[in-house]
Amino acid sequence: MTTGPSAPERPPRREPLPRPDWLKVRIPTGEPLDRVNRLMDRGSLHTVCQEAHCPNIYECYAMGTATFLILGEVCTRKCGFCAVAKGIPSPVDPDEPRELARASREMGLQHVVITSVDRDDLEDGGAGQFVRVIEELRAALPFATTEVLVPDFRPDPIGALDAICSVRPTIFAHNVETVRRLYPAARPGSVYEDSLALLTGAAERLGGDSVKCSLILGLGETEDELREAIRDIHAAGARRLNLGQYLAPSDRHIPVKRYYSPEEFRALGEYAESLGFLKVESGPLVRSSYHAKP
Repeated sequence: MTTGPSAPERPPRREPLPRPDWLKVRIPTGEPLDRVNRLMDRGSLHTVCQEAHCPNIYECYAMGTATFLILGEVCTRKCGFCAVAKGIPSPVDPDEPRELARASREMGLQHVVITSVDRDDLEDGGAGQFVRVIEELRAALPFATTEVLVPDFRPDPIGALDAICSVRPTIFAHNVETVRRLYPAARPGSVYEDSLALLTGAAERLGGDSVKCSLILGLGETEDELREAIRDIHAAGARRLNLGQYLAPSDRHIPVKRYYSPEEFRALGEYAESLGFLKVESGPLVRSSYHAKP
């Protein structure tokens, strides 16, 4: 009896690395977070703190800091480490800047971080919305400091840089995220050199002391590659650096290849400081906006 070709065998499912004790933290809940959730719902707003279930959420709120996600929840790219959905984004909400400023005032924030998904569908990549948000924040909270954590604004990063730097955020941040070799898998649609050039452009316009970058560790980089990336970021002009542990959002994302110990993070932080970084945050639970207030 003749049978058809058999289906190829699926590779065995790779078991995830066991999470070390220093990463096992309890996500806080309670009235302070419930109040923030109500404020966000009223204005159809989102904070990265909530969306990412960040373990530092209470600490940041207690310090008067929160990170808002603008321009919707759907990204035009699909990075291998990120949980944000990819697809066709919704139109830009013209009320978002005013609602974000209102919520920031009601929360009594002292430092407001604004980030976004990639919006390759927009001619300016969303830069105009960042500008409008900062302008509304300045009117509502004149004594608060501001931070923008921006995408790479391809294909017109120069125009976007000029627009955002014209309103002079306190901190300009753009994350290189990982080492050069891993960009095709981790950040398809992005280019390592372009991210470095964006940091350089911001440093030239605002001064390097106002420019920040972050790397996530554990995607498969070597220590030599990691130190090279830290040197590249410094050479690009950024003087603020955050280093944190990558945690895979699901089994469909790039698996964690290595967990770095607190001691290893401390050593990398000291290496960055030796290069001349003004401020370094380095630890397993550090995220882009950790201890963000200048």
